[in-house]
Amino acid sequence: MAERVVPEGQRRRRRPTKQGALLSAQLIVDTALRLVAQHGADALSVRRLGAALGADPSAIYRYFRNTDALLLAIADELVGRAQDGWRPTGDWRADLRSIGLRILASYQSNPRAAALAAHRTTGRAYETRAVEAILGVLRRAGFPDPLAVRLYHAFVDQALAFAAQEAAALALPPQAREADEDVWHAVYGKLSSDTHPNIAATFPLLAADMRGSAYPFALELLLDAAAARLPETAVSDEGQDPR
Repeated sequence: MAERVVPEGQRRRRRPTKQGALLSAQLIVDTALRLVAQHGADALSVRRLGAALGADPSAIYRYFRNTDALLLAIADELVGRAQDGWRPTGDWRADLRSIGLRILASYQSNPRAAALAAHRTTGRAYETRAVEAILGVLRRAGFPDPLAVRLYHAFVDQALAFAAQEAAALALPPQAREADEDVWHAVYGKLSSDTHPNIAATFPLLAADMRGSAYPFALELLLDAAAARLPETAVSDEGQDPR
């Protein structure tokens, strides 16, 4: 896609698409997410989007100057969906836990898009709102600004790393995903205690645990470490206005 975006005031489409909807940035993003879910990265083309929207492909340039701009909008949409309905409670651990699990759920529900976009920094509205919200939770809890920033960085990178890894696994073809899961029994379950005593001793627990996500436990470890660094003089937010 070329660099020729149309100014904001000129973007509204005068005629509806063939499906009867007025073209908009949100409609393009929603359609792109659906196509990526079906076809992967190849779906991010003007031709495919235009056909799916029932619009002239060139109309997409009115909203996104190139495919990378569209990808950033998709990444921001996933961040926005993770925040949908979230409100701070004043309990910093509960609030961060909720945000982290929402990020994971958003990316797991759109695994192919997540695999493409989890590593991007968008600078768009939803991401900016998320940064502000997480820093607000940490600062209200009483973490000094330098530590709040470090914890923000660790929290977000942990959440996105787990989300991207698990999304990539979910995006695998079903046969490949099943083959990966079978390795635990086909290989590790047959290892001898003579050669691999630790695996043999823990195998039933190991095989069961590896079927699920490690993120909730890893998140609790991070929250425990953060709590240990919270200054003793910090005032509890409990009962205060969480805004």
